[in-house]
Amino acid sequence: MDRIAVLVVDDEESVRTFLAELLGNAGYQVRCASSGAQALEMLEGGSFDAVLLDVVMPEMSGLEVLRHYRSAGGTAPVIVLSALAGADDAVRALKMGASDYLSKPFSNDELEDVLGRALGTRAPARQAVAPGPARSAGPSVLESLNEARVLISSSPAMRRARALVERIADTDVPVLLLGESGTGKEVIAREIHARSQRRSRPFIKVNCAALPGELLESELFGHERGAFTGATAEKPGKFELADQGTIFLDEIGEMAIRLQAKLLQVLQDEEFFRVGGKKSVRVDSRVVVATNRDLEKEIALGNFREDLYYRLNVVAIRLPPLRERMEDVVPLTDHFLKKYGRHYINGVSELPAEVLKAFTTYDWPGNVRELENMVRRLCVLKDPTLVLDELRDGGRTPASAPSLPTSYAGDDGLPPPARAPEPEPVRPPPSSSVQVLEMPPRGGAPVPPPTVSELPANQVAPRYNNPFDIPQPPPPPPSMPVGEMSLKDIGKRAAMLAEREAILAMLQRTAWNKRKAAGKLRISYKALLYKIKECGIVDPRASAEF
Repeated sequence: MDRIAVLVVDDEESVRTFLAELLGNAGYQVRCASSGAQALEMLEGGSFDAVLLDVVMPEMSGLEVLRHYRSAGGTAPVIVLSALAGADDAVRALKMGASDYLSKPFSNDELEDVLGRALGTRAPARQAVAPGPARSAGPSVLESLNEARVLISSSPAMRRARALVERIADTDVPVLLLGESGTGKEVIAREIHARSQRRSRPFIKVNCAALPGELLESELFGHERGAFTGATAEKPGKFELADQGTIFLDEIGEMAIRLQAKLLQVLQDEEFFRVGGKKSVRVDSRVVVATNRDLEKEIALGNFREDLYYRLNVVAIRLPPLRERMEDVVPLTDHFLKKYGRHYINGVSELPAEVLKAFTTYDWPGNVRELENMVRRLCVLKDPTLVLDELRDGGRTPASAPSLPTSYAGDDGLPPPARAPEPEPVRPPPSSSVQVLEMPPRGGAPVPPPTVSELPANQVAPRYNNPFDIPQPPPPPPSMPVGEMSLKDIGKRAAMLAEREAILAMLQRTAWNKRKAAGKLRISYKALLYKIKECGIVDPRASAEF
């Protein structure tokens, strides 16, 4: 039997190559077209089971290709590939006969989901992942009806979550997913959609923490032409795109109070107004939300509406962190090794014993997402020692993770998500000199410049045999004397001195590995480079004589 034929239409060669390799490895027969005209020729002369069509292309856009194809009687499912800013193009494409759409950039799993929905029952069994031998104590696997996605877990808490998903999938009640980042909330949301009667309609994901409030409102509810500066055309929102389907609102705890009121209106009345609109828009979308925050605490702080919380909390599913279900580490590792191993390594079916042992004793603060990235890094680097060093450097014992108060526990019986422990304050090593900035007296008299504190009497100054441990000179004094600085400027300088000492201490602890220091300080690598330059920190290796 012939394999399922997919036509990829995109003007970017890198995108075509990536999709062809990805789909080819998944068992599809893939052909590519670099322009709309070429795509129409191939569609006219060949038979395809599905089409992946980019919207923005020179000469002939994807919408024109779709219109010509449908007018000529073409019936194959067409999946539109659209940038985030082109959501209005995606709506027009759906009205012109497209089966679904994907927002660029998209993940491999999202592409598999959309193809599975488009092909439906025509997807043969050979496209699915072949099941392994049965094991009585093996992991339980939750499979969607027409897709090869799996949720791997053997822990009791995840089995209860699976049972709850199966019970509420066919209902249209809102679902609240709770748990730390990386525990698999999006996977559960997609499983709820895949098992529901809305499975053939769009699944739309929105990250509420990725956009500021003004942009998020336009993204969710759309806007009318002229609603604000730059609104040159009418744009439907994600709720309209998810009509008859499911909308997944990730990081709902980050949504502004004003938008929470509008979301509550949608949940109650199933209608809303676009930004700048005068006519209400009715939608029928199932809402699934997720957060890693304690919403009851956010309500007490005034950051989350209590009425919205009770409207969303019809069914709550709490996903435990990976450190509370360590029995899942090995099955998940095997799964990710198979997933990424075929792309980066050959003939490797399992990891070294010392790596698996380190995996089972590591605390996994980033949960399943961190485990997946770690296995992928192993497949790429092919050097277990690098990963072992990283685990030894950043590992914590599972017992160190405190749990939430019992009041946070729900009625579904699932354990509440454990809070990540507060990071220990970064203290400068003995070799660092601490600068003290004195506040000016009430009379405004000049204050002597910052002084360097001496070492305690019982502390011996260390010897610097390693050039990485050479103490840094203090930052240059400001151009204005301290006595003439405003209180605001004094505060900024004090903050800069404190940041400098913390950064310098962490750089010395990590042997001036800036990427590792950035990770431990929980800032981006670029932000750390900027801070190093701003604080006048000099890498001693640049001038040290070896």
